[in-house]
Amino acid sequence: MSEHRLLYLSREDVVSIGLPMSDVIAGVEAAFREKGEGRTEMPPKPGIHPGGGDNFIHAMPAYIPGLRSAGLKWVSGFPGNADRGLPYISGLLILNDVDTGLPLAVMDCTWITAMRTGAATAVAARRLARPESSVLGVLGCGVQGRSNLEALKVVLPIAHVQAYDTAPGVAAEYAAEVSDRFGVTVSVVSSPREAVSGCDVVVTAGPIQKHPHRTIQAGWLDAGAFASLVDYDSYFDPAALHEADKFCTDDVPQLRLAQTAGYFADIPPIYADLGELVAGRKPGRERPEERTITANLGLAIDDMAVAPVLYGRALDSGIGTWLPL
Repeated sequence: MSEHRLLYLSREDVVSIGLPMSDVIAGVEAAFREKGEGRTEMPPKPGIHPGGGDNFIHAMPAYIPGLRSAGLKWVSGFPGNADRGLPYISGLLILNDVDTGLPLAVMDCTWITAMRTGAATAVAARRLARPESSVLGVLGCGVQGRSNLEALKVVLPIAHVQAYDTAPGVAAEYAAEVSDRFGVTVSVVSSPREAVSGCDVVVTAGPIQKHPHRTIQAGWLDAGAFASLVDYDSYFDPAALHEADKFCTDDVPQLRLAQTAGYFADIPPIYADLGELVAGRKPGRERPEERTITANLGLAIDDMAVAPVLYGRALDSGIGTWLPL
């Protein structure tokens, strides 16, 4: 029997492949179309919580037959890592051969998680935001504040960003970086309300908290605006959520599981999941004045849409380290 090898892709390897955000969005959109047509296998992700608090480590398996992709992401989120000089999100992804089940690759998932999360917001924005949306409010100027802006720039004419962060100086650093990188003007604002009111699109990208701070109040989100809740319901007060004309999510079973763990204690009825919107089974925005919200929880199909593309390009470019199995 011949020796089987797997390809190890470090964080540096993954980044060096240079997969553009437009390709990540295309892959994630294809995965949601398959989901909407009932052609994916993805159980709700189980988790453990070392150290308690808002720490988590999740196991995220998925199979997308149409993309010939199967595997699992083992990903952690530890809010206290910032004080240690470590990333909030880290983990590994295993990509398996769909014919034999053997592992093809193990890759760092930090970059993948950042990019595919932004891509899911962009996929939702194509259906739920007004197409002329140009002003973005960002609450939380970390990794997701950057990747969501990058993704939204692909699908919307975003020209100006209202940036807010609770940590002193972080929003200013963000503004200096993204204004040049993405060709936008950025205003650093001193209050959360300034990052919500007057914006066409709002992204809340703070840490996920089981006990939400509920900063964003009813009346702040303008009529006609679209909000993407990257941090679950941590930022939005229930009264503000209930102002939504359409409240969506990326996966209803995953949201229901999150509710059993204490998240999403008071939300509006779920209008649609993202797969239904992408597959055209339900309409997205129907009127300019609608308030639309999506709470994308982060799905394994997002990762499994991106992983085989990275693997293929790594093979083509000779990137990575081969390891015996």
